[in-house]
Amino acid sequence: MTALTATADRTRFLRLALTLDAVVTGVNGLAYLAAASVLSDLLGPGAGMLRGIGAFLLVYGLAVGLLATRPNRAGVIGVIALNALWAVESVVAVVTGMVEFTTAGAAWAILQALVVAGFAGLQYTGLRRAR
Repeated sequence: MTALTATADRTRFLRLALTLDAVVTGVNGLAYLAAASVLSDLLGPGAGMLRGIGAFLLVYGLAVGLLATRPNRAGVIGVIALNALWAVESVVAVVTGMVEFTTAGAAWAILQALVVAGFAGLQYTGLRRAR
């Protein structure tokens, strides 16, 4: 086995975790951009806010997808930190009422927080395996 193959094998799980995050995040961003008005009625936050979140998620998803092709420690640590922050802030937004969610919106925000925290956990595991 060559050194290149060994390195690719060690990062396979990490690259998969990053790719999954990128795809889910990008699809979510596209949905917020394309259906902001409909989702606003369903979830609660205004269409403008959802479009802003959608644009951010689309760009973030693209960046994470790019990182998945050539993961580096600093970039992955940044993604893990941002994912953890997103998860915490989502729960804070629901609990404090900082964002006016419908019941479905609050449930969606908590579900997203759990998924994003899960991505952070998978990425952390992948980073440790890649050493």
